[in-house]
Amino acid sequence: MDISVVVPLYNEAESLPELEAWIDRVMKNNGFSYEILFINDGSTDDSWDVIKRLSQKNPSVRGVCFRRNYGKSPALNTGFARAKGDVVITMDADLQDSPDEIPELYRMITEEGYDLVSGWKQKRYDPLSKTIPTKLFNATARKVSGIHNLHDFNCGLKAYRSKVVKHIEVYGDMHRYIPYLAKNAGFSKIGEKVVHHQARKYGSSKFGLDRFVNGYLDLATLW
Repeated sequence: MDISVVVPLYNEAESLPELEAWIDRVMKNNGFSYEILFINDGSTDDSWDVIKRLSQKNPSVRGVCFRRNYGKSPALNTGFARAKGDVVITMDADLQDSPDEIPELYRMITEEGYDLVSGWKQKRYDPLSKTIPTKLFNATARKVSGIHNLHDFNCGLKAYRSKVVKHIEVYGDMHRYIPYLAKNAGFSKIGEKVVHHQARKYGSSKFGLDRFVNGYLDLATLW
């Protein structure tokens, strides 16, 4: 299988049909064999029912449902364990990450030899209350991790060589530092791609100040 797309989600029922159709269109247009792994992180809306309907319609769709909300790191770790593709793509479920980026991310892994390629949302459609803390966080993360070429450690849109996700364990809130985990596991060819950032179409952001508090607490463990 060429590509596994791992999508952690919490209360994103409205966006899932559009996201699945978009991914499917990109895959078919490029001749990729693929799977979509929707990891439902204890959603309280109809997300799981939507995933079940999508899997009945499209055999490339699989889902995992957590009984409660555990967080993005356990969701990603579960998806990584189940992924079968040669290249693993992660993206958020809110349609702010564009599946149109997938072919070039795949090419960078398979042709340019990167172990991991992280997206960089150079132009963001977020309020200043989110963008300013994000810049401060990323500046600190570059300094602490020693990975100086990444501008957006926490971008959900990333591509991995399969063996990378099989050799790391993502726990706590360490999804923010997956490039650092990969580097420590011996995967040193880490690249970056400027990716398109779209405004949120449905619902509201799950973002809050506590994310950055937790992020800096986790960052302290890397020193």
